Amino acid sequence: MMIAKLLSEKCINCGICASVACPMGNVKDSIKNNKCIGCGLCIIACPREALILEKYKHEKKTVFVDGEKVIASGTIKDALKSCSKFTKFPEEDKVFVPCNSAACYACIVEVNKKPVLACCTPLKNGMKIKTKVNERDIRVVSGFGPHSVGGVGTPYWLKSYNRPIEVVVFTHGCNLRCPQCQNHVIAFTAGGYLLKAQKTAEILLNLKNKYKVNRIAISGGECTLNKKWLIELIKSIREKDENVHIHVDTNGTILTKKYIDELIEVGMTDIGIDIKAKKVSTFMNITGLADENIAKKYLNTSWKAVEYIIDNYLDEVFLGIGIPYNKELISKQEVKKIGDEIYKMNDEVQICVLDYRPEFRRKNIKRPSFYEMLEVKEILNNIGLKTVIVQTELGHFGP
Repeated sequence: MMIAKLLSEKCINCGICASVACPMGNVKDSIKNNKCIGCGLCIIACPREALILEKYKHEKKTVFVDGEKVIASGTIKDALKSCSKFTKFPEEDKVFVPCNSAACYACIVEVNKKPVLACCTPLKNGMKIKTKVNERDIRVVSGFGPHSVGGVGTPYWLKSYNRPIEVVVFTHGCNLRCPQCQNHVIAFTAGGYLLKAQKTAEILLNLKNKYKVNRIAISGGECTLNKKWLIELIKSIREKDENVHIHVDTNGTILTKKYIDELIEVGMTDIGIDIKAKKVSTFMNITGLADENIAKKYLNTSWKAVEYIIDNYLDEVFLGIGIPYNKELISKQEVKKIGDEIYKMNDEVQICVLDYRPEFRRKNIKRPSFYEMLEVKEILNNIGLKTVIVQTELGHFGP
């Protein structure tokens, strides 16, 4: 097992670890007082990588998972791994533990008939853990407000820097570990508001009326991780407003055909999906994932999601596709290959090329210049793609 260690020479006292839902109360205090259980929540959040995990021998506990005796140490997540009931991709009869930041609440289980999070709840002797629960209609959110530009799934003709075009909520927690994440505090901490889907819908509808817009966006982090919450949120919005556009921005990594069908059935009208790479090695570099098997699964799922929507739903749903660009992360040749694949599916679908800039743990990269982004746009246009927008330091350009 592992335990967190603070590298004092790297720490800049930024305070981000104070937003981490440390199960022992406070990250630095738990390390100082030797109370850390090695859950790893603080490790993914630190922008300076001043927190690391090192091997440590924890006392083993005897617990019962769905009646099965399990001996493990650490958190409930570790017990689930020991009895093969843990997964990083949604599967029947397994607990999906995607964000490891106590934010998405997809990993709720029951202990002695009380809901707890598998990712960060310490094991105790005699625990009776039930994995099949229904109380997952809740997650951590923040950032409610108006948005003047929108996201990948916002139609280009609506984008404006002068007035709000939609209202948005940002969901905390993400299954990726992008070192250049622009929303890293949201993606990797639980420092927001823990809300049910219906309450979130109520706030968004009130904001929609306040700012006189007809669009609601759900972004992140990764908003699709807690399926029950997202489905209930869209359903609750649609029940109160039949005409509002509901826009989901996602990395697409767990968007199965069935999931897409359900989102559209309850009322989603617009979706933006980030296709981060063509090659698995590039995808792993951009997303910070170390597990090649799960990286392949995520990348393949996002591509299949795009193809499925193009083949079946373009008459019902607006689709935008995000492509990253920074020469230190992905080559223009690979961007062209991504464009080639999309062109085979549909030459009119909206493409938004995102200029990845220095953020979080990759402060050393340089933001692509305005002219670099125009070159990327030209590459995609020359393939035959008709609706290409590029995000630049001077604003959005295109199509």
